[in-house]
Amino acid sequence: MFDFVNKKKRLVQIIMALAVLPFLFWGVESYRTDGGESILVDVDGEKIQRREFEQALRDQQDRMRSMLGSNLDSSILDNPEMRISVLERLVQQRLLRRESVNVGMTVLDSQLVRVIGDIPEFQQNGRFSNQRYQELLRAQGLSPLNFESRMREELMLQQLLEAYSENGFISETVAKKIMYLSEVQRDINQFEIQPDQFLLQINLDEAEIESYYKSHQAEFNLPERARVEYVILSLDEFAGKQQVDEDEAREYFAVYQNNYVQPEERQASHILFALSADASDEERAAVQNKANEVLEQVRQDPAHFAEIAEQYSEDPGSAGQGGGLGFFGRGIMVKVFEDEIFQMQPDEISGLVETDFGFHIIKLTAIKEAREAGFDEVKAQIEHELKKHKAGAIFGEIAEDFSNTVYEQSDTLQVAAEEFGLPIHKSDWIDMTSKTPAILANERLLQAIFSYPVVDEKRNTDAIEVMPDTFVAARILDHRAASIQSLMVVRDEIIDRLKKSHAADMAVREGENLLARLQEGAENVISWSESKQVSYIRPQNLDSSILQVIFKTELSELPTYAGMASSEGSYTLIRINHAIEPDMTANDVEYQSLSGQLQQMVSQEEMSAYLSELRQRYDVKFMEEVF
Repeated sequence: MFDFVNKKKRLVQIIMALAVLPFLFWGVESYRTDGGESILVDVDGEKIQRREFEQALRDQQDRMRSMLGSNLDSSILDNPEMRISVLERLVQQRLLRRESVNVGMTVLDSQLVRVIGDIPEFQQNGRFSNQRYQELLRAQGLSPLNFESRMREELMLQQLLEAYSENGFISETVAKKIMYLSEVQRDINQFEIQPDQFLLQINLDEAEIESYYKSHQAEFNLPERARVEYVILSLDEFAGKQQVDEDEAREYFAVYQNNYVQPEERQASHILFALSADASDEERAAVQNKANEVLEQVRQDPAHFAEIAEQYSEDPGSAGQGGGLGFFGRGIMVKVFEDEIFQMQPDEISGLVETDFGFHIIKLTAIKEAREAGFDEVKAQIEHELKKHKAGAIFGEIAEDFSNTVYEQSDTLQVAAEEFGLPIHKSDWIDMTSKTPAILANERLLQAIFSYPVVDEKRNTDAIEVMPDTFVAARILDHRAASIQSLMVVRDEIIDRLKKSHAADMAVREGENLLARLQEGAENVISWSESKQVSYIRPQNLDSSILQVIFKTELSELPTYAGMASSEGSYTLIRINHAIEPDMTANDVEYQSLSGQLQQMVSQEEMSAYLSELRQRYDVKFMEEVF
């Protein structure tokens, strides 16, 4: 699919992958001191402290909330994969920092000034504002010296990685072969044999049931369980209790008003005449001549731009929508394309605009003027930010008091609940593998709940940080030790398991017998489904493993037959009627897109290999568990 941001994609991915720009508003200075805090990782002598990790995790979560809003599944914010990803990113940053110093990377002062001057947050009326720069850094507790040091470091890392991110290469032969394999199709019919149809034929004897119980007894153990009561102290809840008056909110708005500007957006349509980067002069001239002919047609009949775009545009992503690209602001499209659009008037038709994708005819359809939000529109948002800032300033002390209270008053949670205004929650039965309620599904907390002093002495757990700025203390209400369920209790479950297993075996045997008969030439033994065309990029709901069987099957004699058992116990029979070869000469736009994606994949693989090599070359020691 045609994509105007392709030219910027790799650089953006590097920055996002290494979390370069999120450091913009981190408390950088605080990470330069030890403070006696616990160390998670030692990267060749450079320490990653738990405090830094937790801050990185918070910022990642804030970015996800900002991007996804109400669509965010909160359960992913503190899962092990998220924590591993954030910690690995910090490790990679340390490795790259060490490597950039060792290879002698430098950043010129002029380059640093240019980059900082281009950061939108530091601009006023489109130009760098030193006053705004100083105010924003001061508001975050940063000095220009520390911030600029960090930016210089990140630019060094960017330079180090560009050699890998910008130089991925894929040969034309390989790209075309991959495109062929993705486009070639098979015309097939299929027939599925489900194990359920054999269930009524299965009879089990008691000896088999008992034998299964004895050999799988560990699977029927009931784990140690408990019902608990617990209290939660969180920054978000604490922030909600803070007070912010209107004067404070207006003062904040006055300083950060530029953050609430909706920039100008424009809506446009285009007709693309694709041209590959290595096209000959003759090919370029032919495409340009065709584009000029269509341009003349558009100018004679501008009201039918959409119909003409559907007929001629070679951008598969927009041609079906009459060339429509929707609304977008600056920085989204390729610069030459964007510059043309942002100097046009509504309903104006451009001349030919050439980009790396080919020639474009552009029509500007609408303009949304830049607009500054009024104070009343953003008042609630500002108050939320100020409350969170106020709460954050004292939350560490509150959390410490909370931790002391649940420890010192270890025979009850009531004291902590009353002192900090917290409700006491109660759970159903949980064990060490429980995933609900989510707030208790934390390994450190569960280990504390099922520890000796909490179980045997009926004491509170410590206040445990289950996610950034969220602490939980729990207490057992009822406890049951691990036990083995009797055969009588689990008999029906065993019978169900055995029947399903035998039925699956019977389905596979039936499928293999039918496949052998079909391959021997038998006809009319199966009621095949309607034929359909499948490929790797259009699988028609077929499992990838079945697709592999289909495309590995020899086609010397048609129709030919194949079959495969699924992990669920069913058996799928396939009749392959014929192969449908792709028209490789008609897919130049798709080829260019695929080639670009493959080059990007190669770049990513090379960068991944480079990072792995750095990991081997430098000494990385994990000091503490992060889950």
